[in-house]
Amino acid sequence: MSTSSVTTTRTAPIPPPEPTRRPVVARSWASRLSALIPQLFLLPWALVVAVPLVWMLMSSLKTNVEIYNSPFGPPGALRLDIYADAWNESNVGAFFLNTVVVVAGGVSLTMLLAVMTAYVMAKCPFRGSRVLYYLYLAGMTFPVFLAIVPLVKIVQALGLFATPVGLILVYAAFSLPFSVFFLTAFFRALPEELSEAAFIDGAGHFGVFFRIMLPLARPGLISIAVFNFLGQWNQYLIPVVLNPQQDEERSNYVLSQGLAALALGENYETSPTSMAQLFAGLLISMVPVLLVYILFQRQVQAGLTAGALK
Repeated sequence: MSTSSVTTTRTAPIPPPEPTRRPVVARSWASRLSALIPQLFLLPWALVVAVPLVWMLMSSLKTNVEIYNSPFGPPGALRLDIYADAWNESNVGAFFLNTVVVVAGGVSLTMLLAVMTAYVMAKCPFRGSRVLYYLYLAGMTFPVFLAIVPLVKIVQALGLFATPVGLILVYAAFSLPFSVFFLTAFFRALPEELSEAAFIDGAGHFGVFFRIMLPLARPGLISIAVFNFLGQWNQYLIPVVLNPQQDEERSNYVLSQGLAALALGENYETSPTSMAQLFAGLLISMVPVLLVYILFQRQVQAGLTAGALK
């Protein structure tokens, strides 16, 4: 039996032509320039934000004479006792504690009501839920100042005028529409398969809500909690109307009221560092806002982009 051998010739693959270097260099420079342009636009904005903060910090360490004679110059000495004077003598400490109590209560009540309402509207619709949802949306378009007169009458009738509880309830009422709107869209974006699997395994509505939906909605919850905190911390109109002065020290004021009273007081210059105490109070009021943003900025970004990514 004869066998025939077939010889095959292997040819080496032809290497692709090497790309020229000039286009690559041109593309790299173009990409770098396109990435640098947004940063160039952000630089003036960073200066606009940072320069007033630095100026406030320097002014909080000066005397009244130094502020008047050299408003943009450095302080003559490191007077950290001005912050202690602002906290005690200018009553910024009482303003700060009142604000913490009111905002903590307002944010907690808002989140409790908004989370439950949004979950029911998103996952358990009922007859009339659509109308209720649109009523919440209409509440977002209602200006606060239009409700001032009836709001005062209602709070007075409830016996909550000039009390922290009255401010907490009103803060929560005006924060609910946007919170429900935001969280309803977030809960709708969560997959139905997880809740259905939990129901099949024998979980009830409370188990599905607390064990599955709330952990999945954590980025959205943190985002809306931060927004509510910032809005309620900086609130000025509602405290001015519903929390008038009760004593000479204004011990019932929140920070926005107290700092405005310090800045507009007739007998403002009561000490050589009274203006520096006002700047110190402003910086003290900004510290919680900065801390909240620094600690939760990633969660806020994740919560805002979660719906788009899903």
